[in-house]
Amino acid sequence: MSALREALRELPEAIFADLLESEDAYLLVIDLPGATAETTEVIAEPNRVDVEARREKVSPEGFQYVRENRPLFLDAELPLPPDCVGDAAEAEMDGGVLEIRLPKRDAAGRREIPIDET
Repeated sequence: MSALREALRELPEAIFADLLESEDAYLLVIDLPGATAETTEVIAEPNRVDVEARREKVSPEGFQYVRENRPLFLDAELPLPPDCVGDAAEAEMDGGVLEIRLPKRDAAGRREIPIDET
């Protein structure tokens, strides 16, 4: 899990993220102000989760940007902890806060593989 913690530290300063853990899952919470479910993509890979988000900016009628200090484009590859099941991940966006639930492998789901003698 230290690789994931390190990746979260490497996120841009404007991005805040929390990592929580329970007995059966990890919860990754990322603040993405101005981003929506439509402008955010989360892709589970075998050993990582890719998060791509952008803020849609619309200037009020009659106004144009003179200076812009609030850009948001996030393209992050976050490594998964070894006990995580990436293909069972679930994501939810509410008010610019992305929550990614990453279930852990169930130790009870382990099984011994029989070895045939030849």
